[in-house]
Amino acid sequence: MELRTLRYFVAVAEELHFGRAAARLHMSQPPLSRAIKRLETEAGAALFERSSAGVTLTPVGAVLLDEARALLDQADRVRVRVAAAAGTAAISVGVLGDSTDPAVTRLAVTYHRRHPRIEVRIRETDLTDPTCGLRAGLVDIALTRGPFDETGLTVHELRADPVGALLRADDPLARHDHLKPADLADRHWFTFPEGTDPIWQSYWNGGEPREGQVVRSVQECRQAVLWNGTVGMTPLAHQPAPGLTVVPLIDMPPSRVVAAWKEGDTNPLIRSFVQIAIAAYRD
Repeated sequence: MELRTLRYFVAVAEELHFGRAAARLHMSQPPLSRAIKRLETEAGAALFERSSAGVTLTPVGAVLLDEARALLDQADRVRVRVAAAAGTAAISVGVLGDSTDPAVTRLAVTYHRRHPRIEVRIRETDLTDPTCGLRAGLVDIALTRGPFDETGLTVHELRADPVGALLRADDPLARHDHLKPADLADRHWFTFPEGTDPIWQSYWNGGEPREGQVVRSVQECRQAVLWNGTVGMTPLAHQPAPGLTVVPLIDMPPSRVVAAWKEGDTNPLIRSFVQIAIAAYRD
């Protein structure tokens, strides 16, 4: 059994849909279906039940899934250890803005324990680049927030955080239990510089064009609110600075914490990073 074919199988088994698996693997569906057929012939049994209701794993397929995951994980570890021994193993990680999230600490501790000889290069960026230098080739993977233009990228959601309105503590609206973006329509919002990803800009402005102070960092956002009474959005769990408060915003989708990397990048260090990140953010 070839490792590449096992990767194909795992993708179909996790997606339970040949079309989605093909998209995830950046290939067309017919060669993927042929590869799975060949694998079933080699295994001597059907791996999937195919019906009008969808695709499900057979008992044989479930056993192979466990073994394939273990084998692929071992193969990745071999590649990483060989690269580390050769002194060529490093991964660059872009982190957005305020990186005090406890999940980042769990991720760092576990990644170092799993790959003690891998050099991890951290590049912290401001709020004007939600891909943290990924598009410019400055990092291998970004630990960031959506939404942003995902063209040419693979994006995996790690967590969804409710958002709130960041206000001065003495703002009349701070007395409310919750707000809607429409309640802030006549206020100045903090905005991002010209050229910032428009999808990103639109989300953090509540889906509407806004006017207000231009900011580039989390700290500048807080200072704009504190000094000028500007308003804006922030993850609800973020602790406001003294003099500020956060009121839950309804009618707004949550802020997605995501890992993003270049489409088609098969670097095993990235795969390992994503797997560890999923566990770190779940915990």
